[in-house]
Amino acid sequence: MTENSQAGEQPSSYNLTGHFLIAMPSLNDGFFNHAVTYICEHDESGSFGVIINQQTDIKLKQVIKEMHIESRDGYDENQPVYIGGPVDQGRGFILHRPAGSWSSSLVVNNDVALTTSKDILQAIANNQGPEDCIVALGYAGWSAGQLEQEMANNTWLSCPADEQIIFNTPTEERWKAAAKLIGIDLSLMSNDAGHA
Repeated sequence: MTENSQAGEQPSSYNLTGHFLIAMPSLNDGFFNHAVTYICEHDESGSFGVIINQQTDIKLKQVIKEMHIESRDGYDENQPVYIGGPVDQGRGFILHRPAGSWSSSLVVNNDVALTTSKDILQAIANNQGPEDCIVALGYAGWSAGQLEQEMANNTWLSCPADEQIIFNTPTEERWKAAAKLIGIDLSLMSNDAGHA
């Protein structure tokens, strides 16, 4: 918000990079039902992020094997792989901290980055990867103005992300934990919220 904005006034252009998008209970879409999406980039051309609380049955060791990556004992081979979103599901996206210096990374902030290059998986499989990471297949994307319209339609709640929720909170607790950051108890909300 600019210094000239009045308190409570919605800025004409706001940036949700580094924020959580928290699905309202009424959002029943398969991918986004009870989803928490971490927004990695949001600008005038659109936005994209990774869902952080929708696990698959795939384990990291299957991805490592499928990609023919040599591994050492001791890496977390049973780490779950997540559904990052409905777009480009054949591609891996690693949300991690610290940001590091990998071949193909988008630095979201001073601590968190999203990497798509194979070198980070090689490092993880050899116990040299980032301290914390989520491996996801696919991502969630919105065209220019689409996310803003969905926000106006009360499809999502948003707030600045808390990295503890991304990397340390049990997966099944992330939706409610993210909403609690803004003082909302989702279990008290009707599935019909926002509908007349």
